[in-house]
Amino acid sequence: MSSMSLESLQDAAGPVSRETFDRLVAFEQMFQKWNRSINLVAQSTSGDVWQRHILDSAQLGRIEPQATRWVDLGSGAGFPGLVMAFLLAERAGASIDLVESNRKKASFLQTVVGQFSLPARVVARRIDNSHALVSTPQIVTARALASLSTLLDLSAPWLISGARGLFHKGRDYRAEVQESVHRWSFDLVEHPSVTDPHGVILELSNLRPA
Repeated sequence: MSSMSLESLQDAAGPVSRETFDRLVAFEQMFQKWNRSINLVAQSTSGDVWQRHILDSAQLGRIEPQATRWVDLGSGAGFPGLVMAFLLAERAGASIDLVESNRKKASFLQTVVGQFSLPARVVARRIDNSHALVSTPQIVTARALASLSTLLDLSAPWLISGARGLFHKGRDYRAEVQESVHRWSFDLVEHPSVTDPHGVILELSNLRPA
């Protein structure tokens, strides 16, 4: 079990205030309460939410410390979208759109956004129906949503327009990259995960059809 500490959060995310840490601790408690009633994440992964979900999400803040316009696809339980919303509250003018079509999960996201006054907006639509509603993000994120080739199809309207993708991937990511290059060409940077020895964050830019 990882200790919930400001140091662990700063190790993952970079400079973060004590206030943001305290708010994330309160969010973790709220998440556990909701998760018992509507199964936001598999019970097998709910034991160590801090390490496995919150810190894993927060590392995007270190990878991209400047961007202010974000969109998170298939936000589900709020990883990484809600966690980034807490971090983005420290960036002037920053905001994130959380795209989630599941009614119960969208309701959870909306409740957290309201309770903590987060700089986030819940877009309760399917991803392929949300492109017109989410204007020119700089960063597109997704975690545990779909294979890379599917993610690229879903996020292409933004990525082709100049956004960059930050996608959490597990140990099979190389096979997913290989599968994707048949349809798309892109620039790729692999960031080793700070929470999972087998995981990476794939940073994709300059997406264009192959």
